[in-house]
Amino acid sequence: MLDRIRLADFRNHAATRLEGAGRFNLLIGANGAGKTNVLEALSLLAPGRGLRRAQLTDIAREGAHGGFAVGADLVSGVTPVRIGTALRAESPGRRIVQASGAPLPAARLAEWLSVGWLTPAMDRLFADSAGARRRFLDRMVLALDPGHATQSSRYEKALRERNKLMGADARPDPQWLDALEREMADAGAAVAAARARTVERLGAELAGVPDAPFARPQLAIVPAAPADPGELADLWLRGRGADRGAGRTLAGPHRDDLAVVMAGTGRAAAECSTGEQKAMLIAITLAHAGMSAGSRPLVLLLDEVAAHLDSVRRAALYERLAATGAQVWMTGTEAEPFATLPERPAAWRVVDGAAERIE
Repeated sequence: MLDRIRLADFRNHAATRLEGAGRFNLLIGANGAGKTNVLEALSLLAPGRGLRRAQLTDIAREGAHGGFAVGADLVSGVTPVRIGTALRAESPGRRIVQASGAPLPAARLAEWLSVGWLTPAMDRLFADSAGARRRFLDRMVLALDPGHATQSSRYEKALRERNKLMGADARPDPQWLDALEREMADAGAAVAAARARTVERLGAELAGVPDAPFARPQLAIVPAAPADPGELADLWLRGRGADRGAGRTLAGPHRDDLAVVMAGTGRAAAECSTGEQKAMLIAITLAHAGMSAGSRPLVLLLDEVAAHLDSVRRAALYERLAATGAQVWMTGTEAEPFATLPERPAAWRVVDGAAERIE
């Protein structure tokens, strides 16, 4: 689990310390107090842009000269490992990551820790863009396969380079374009395969879950391109003319989508009620957490997750969270909805960017 957490100049937190964390952890406070900011800080102990997908320069506390720092002890063995991330004012576009004081590529954070989250903004995931669902799926893949971050980074870097060469004024060397597309094909095929494996495993996990009290979803990949490296490279070779006309790469794993339907009814998740969508999102998160347990330390960040659940669903949620073995961080405006947690939580009251332990 994570403990001895420090936030410095992060959002509205000038210098916040959280010590004595447990399996379940509560952040209680009024809206705008800074509870979600703590979750966002913890989400940056994973590869990527965190649960808000914010620009780094927007995260630093106002008046803090453009920098911030987040650190925590990862307690998973005899000796805790200190992991952290920071932004320095002199390098506003570059996030620094360290483990035990040694520099670390951000992608390798996934080798130390799996982090997942649910936020109110994700309630509309099924009606959102394909890109939002793709990012949701990729976070789940990353928790099971740390190498996914490296392959995704390879693919995205090569894709950006190819898109530059698709500009109207570009005159790329065909041999260079061939090599770039081969690089994209190798990495893209690995990304697509990892996504497919995760969806297959999730499907098997969800198949054994009852339809109540959470609606049971069924998942499928909607591929935007073949998954074979050779077929991918050939697709891009044949599509160069259309891609130049569009100024970008029109097909590939970067256009994949995640399809979700409600088991029993067969209705697309986007057509279900808000409550059904929320229940399916929770069901997916719980199933994935169960799959992730045991591979690496797992941390779940649940923002206002209990606010709109009835007592039956809250009790089921807490029971299943306990079964995952994950460390859980939850926020709420009051403590009462968490009274039925299966064990005593560590709790803090958050007020204006400061956290005080609740005994």
